[in-house]
Amino acid sequence: MMDWKKLLTPKRLGKTELENPQFDRTPFLRDYDRLVFSSPFRRLKDKTQVFSLSTNDYIRTRLIHSLEVSCVGRSLGRIVGEKIVNTHKLNDYGFTASDFGDIISAACLAHDIGNPPFGHSGEDAIRTGFESWYNTVNHVGEELLSKFQKADFDSFEGNAQGFRILTKLEMRPQKGGMQLTCPTLAAFTKYPRESLLSESTLNGYSGRSVKKYGFFQAEKDLFAEVAETVGLIRRHENAAWWSRHPLAFLVEAADDICYSIIDVEDAHRMGYISFEKTTCLLNKIAEIDINKHDESSVEKVKRLRAKAIHNLIGQATDIFFAHEQEILSGEFDEDLLCRSRYGNDLEEIAKVTRSSVFQHRNVVNIQIAGYEVLGKLFSDFVNAILHDSKKAKLIYHMLPKEYHPNSDEDTYNKILRITDYISGMTDSYATSLFQQFSGISLG
Repeated sequence: MMDWKKLLTPKRLGKTELENPQFDRTPFLRDYDRLVFSSPFRRLKDKTQVFSLSTNDYIRTRLIHSLEVSCVGRSLGRIVGEKIVNTHKLNDYGFTASDFGDIISAACLAHDIGNPPFGHSGEDAIRTGFESWYNTVNHVGEELLSKFQKADFDSFEGNAQGFRILTKLEMRPQKGGMQLTCPTLAAFTKYPRESLLSESTLNGYSGRSVKKYGFFQAEKDLFAEVAETVGLIRRHENAAWWSRHPLAFLVEAADDICYSIIDVEDAHRMGYISFEKTTCLLNKIAEIDINKHDESSVEKVKRLRAKAIHNLIGQATDIFFAHEQEILSGEFDEDLLCRSRYGNDLEEIAKVTRSSVFQHRNVVNIQIAGYEVLGKLFSDFVNAILHDSKKAKLIYHMLPKEYHPNSDEDTYNKILRITDYISGMTDSYATSLFQQFSGISLG
């Protein structure tokens, strides 16, 4: 059984001692501030949420999405925190409801920080680019990577890249990178497992937390330190696989609430979903009289969005309270909102946005372009650091010096340098670089 006092320890990754308390900012508020001032967070302003490179100023980028998720997460955390602090008498140990809100809002703020350009299609593009490159260079049967290292790229994950950014790439070379608190890092990690788990290890397990993975082999020891510090339950003694930190369920809920509701609002703004369909979808959750006020259709949709988010926050916290003991024991492993009375309505929203938005030719065109752009950049840069052709030497000079590998690095870490570079690109930067490499633009 996990213990709230340990789950909330303010210890920072990479530091052996607790920091001196500051009256103006708690350790968890300092996590939030470090994230806001970080370069990877700022780059989210030019990364795809749904509508890549949109000319509509209203439509959300990854940056705005992350801020909105953080706001919802803070509300979820404070509501849950107030009850848990009272129930477990955590105020005797110096914890407050605000600590819960601050941990979750910081984790939410960072939840997309590792996403490459072009949204989730960017992750697929890197996976496909790696597969194509690996099959080309590995035709003689030489094992360039271990099976665990290869799995990191075969199923490349923005979540794992995010953990790498937070714990190693930013504020290097200090151990722990940004040295965020362990509770924030644990709540951030929705998938606390390595990329390769055998069928015998999983043994039929199909919980929500194993749908993806949360850290690369390169950061496996760092996550193990986080897990040990906050007292996560290890699910298998011979694999890097733990139960979720309880607050990770609320981070996931905040993200789910925002993209479910807000994707509909943005799709309406872009003209992909009619006003009638939008109000029908949102009002099944908002449950308000949309004709009560004399207002424009735009304002009606805004009011529906706000009320729907409010109602889903209430559902998520109620479900969390109902299953707190199962969550602390590691037995509960579902997304909270699947237990919601709005579950069927959320499924309908997902179905409509999938058909009306994600399969719309304008969105698909951008996704296809993402494959072309990132696939070429991955292949060209990996060849540049691993091979010695004339073209490779030229492209090597295009790679910023901080991504140049050291002479003693193995192939795995060399490739990670390229995925670090590509994942950190904005949509427009990746597109511009691709054009230069393709001879489309010589500027």
